[in-house]
Amino acid sequence: MPDDPSFPNHSIQLAGQLLLADPALRCTTFRRSVILLAEHDLEKGAFGLILNHPTGKTVGEFLPDEFFTPLHQLAVHHGGPVEPNQLTFSSFWWSPKRGLRWALRISAEDAAAHSQRPGRIVRAFIGYSGWSAGQLETELRSASWIAAKPKPTLIRHSHDRSLWTSLLRSISPLHTILAEAPDDPSLN
Repeated sequence: MPDDPSFPNHSIQLAGQLLLADPALRCTTFRRSVILLAEHDLEKGAFGLILNHPTGKTVGEFLPDEFFTPLHQLAVHHGGPVEPNQLTFSSFWWSPKRGLRWALRISAEDAAAHSQRPGRIVRAFIGYSGWSAGQLETELRSASWIAAKPKPTLIRHSHDRSLWTSLLRSISPLHTILAEAPDDPSLN
């Protein structure tokens, strides 16, 4: 099967796809996360940003300088565990011909300019998600992640904890059941 990541030497290409944490993944950092996988290379590893873990803080709380005033109200998201002290800006939009597009690690000036363009969302992220060569493939073989192609509704959807449930439900009836299952079924 050419697209089956369970084959150990299979080269899969996931750049541009979303990774949804499997419901059984209990790691606090990635629990119920939706990651945009921006880069993926079997030999170099992978890079992405968690889209649905807002910190409850704004850019103004981190960067009160007047230079950042146009971005002060921008929500800050937890992008992942790598470089947790680094704040970066990214922009996302949907292209009818090319699908989900993005500009990552852009300057504050570019972020402010992107925020003025219709159909674009701009986010600030603390940290990012990264995998060394072969690490993501191992996690996929152990069923830690569910790969999904982004849809145009991703741009309009709230990028909070509800995003994971909504995207998981859209995959199949089985995934709907998984999305609606309680965190700890033994407590029912």
